[in-house]
Amino acid sequence: MNKHILEPAVQEYIGSNLNADVHKIAMAKSPFPEITGTELSSQITAKKKCIKKLPLWFSTAGIYYPPLLSVEQCSSELTASYKAKLSAGGKLIDLTGGYGVDSYYFSRSNSAVVHVELNPELSAIAQYNSALLNQSYSTFICGDGIDLLKDDSEEYGTIYIDPARRSESGKVFMLKDCSPNVVENLDLLLSRSPLILIKTAPLLDLTAGLKELKNVAEIHVVSVKNECKELIWVVQRDYTDGVKIVCTTLNETEKQFSFMKDEETQPANLGSPVTGQYLYEPDVALLKGGAFNLIAARFKLQKLHAQTQLYCANHADHDFPGRIFKIDEVLAAGKIKKEKNLIGNVIVRNFPDKAASLTEKYQIKADDKHFLIFTQSAGQGKIVIKASIIQHY
Repeated sequence: MNKHILEPAVQEYIGSNLNADVHKIAMAKSPFPEITGTELSSQITAKKKCIKKLPLWFSTAGIYYPPLLSVEQCSSELTASYKAKLSAGGKLIDLTGGYGVDSYYFSRSNSAVVHVELNPELSAIAQYNSALLNQSYSTFICGDGIDLLKDDSEEYGTIYIDPARRSESGKVFMLKDCSPNVVENLDLLLSRSPLILIKTAPLLDLTAGLKELKNVAEIHVVSVKNECKELIWVVQRDYTDGVKIVCTTLNETEKQFSFMKDEETQPANLGSPVTGQYLYEPDVALLKGGAFNLIAARFKLQKLHAQTQLYCANHADHDFPGRIFKIDEVLAAGKIKKEKNLIGNVIVRNFPDKAASLTEKYQIKADDKHFLIFTQSAGQGKIVIKASIIQHY
C-alpha cells in the first residue's frame, strides 16, 4: 500500500477524475511526487468499477482500491450479502479473503470472522478498509488458509473458500485444478467445520462438481439480470441425502426456484403457442440448474419443444424467475420473409441461425418493448413469435 494515496488532495484528485482518460493519466507526470501516474490511473479505474458492483465501497470516503483484477474477481455486494445468509452465524473463517467483500458481509451475520489472504498487499488493503466500513468482529491474517487449518485445531461454525482457477485456457475446468485444491483438502475442511461454503465460477458443470465433492447438501445458482454470477456449494459434515438445487435471481426482487436434483425426471407437457397467450423465458439460473421440465410442472406451463427452453400458458405468473411476453402473433418461419417493417429485439432459441444474421437478413429494427422470437414448436415446426414484454428479469 502506498499510504500517500490516502492524502486528502490525492483522494480529491481521484474522485474528480473518474471520467478522465486513465491512459493519459498513467503516461503523464504525476502531480504528486510520492505517487506515480500508473498508481493514480489504477485507483481511478478500480474506483469507477465499484460504482455499481460495490456501491458501499465507492461511496465511502478514503477507500483504498486494489489492482483492477482484484475488483473484477471479487464478489459483488449483492452476491456477498446473499452468501452471508447461508453461513451458520458463529465464527467463520474466509480462507481466500481477497479484497474483503465477502468477509465484510459475513461479519454482519456471524459473531466473528477471520479473513485470510496470501497476498500481503491485498491483506493490508482489506484490513485498512475494514475500519472505514465499520467492520466489527474481524481478524486479518496474511498467509495460506489451508496451512493455517493444518497448523491450528480450532473449529469454526463456517468455512468459506473461493478457489481460483489455475489456468484460464479452455472452457472446461475441475475443482481439483483450482487453488486451493478443495477436493484434496475437503477432509481437512470438514474436520474443522460442520459447514463448508465453496464459491465457484458458473462455468463449472454441476454433475462434474458433484463427482469431485462429497457431502453436498445444496448448490445455489445465483444470477443478476440474467447473467449467472456464481455457484455456491453447501457441504455439510454429516450430510448423505439428495442434493437440493436452489436457483436464485437477484434483481429488483429476489426470486428462488428450488428442487431436489432427482426431481427433474418426468418429461414436460408440450404445447403450441397461440396469439393471446403468454410466453415464458426462464432466467439463466434455472437453465444452469437444469430444471428444464420441472419449470413447466411448477408454473403450470406447456413446453414448446423437448429441446426448446421456452414455455407458454394462458396466464401470467409474475413469481416466475425470468421474462414473460404477451404473444401478439405466431408465424411459420417461412412466412417471415413476406413481412414488412419488422420491429423488435431478436431472440433465437433452438433455431438454426444467429440473432445477428437474422436481424441483418430481414432488416429488423431494434425495439425494447417488442421481440421477434425465432424458435421451434413440437407441433408447428420452425416458427417466429411476435411478442411484447410484460416482465423483465
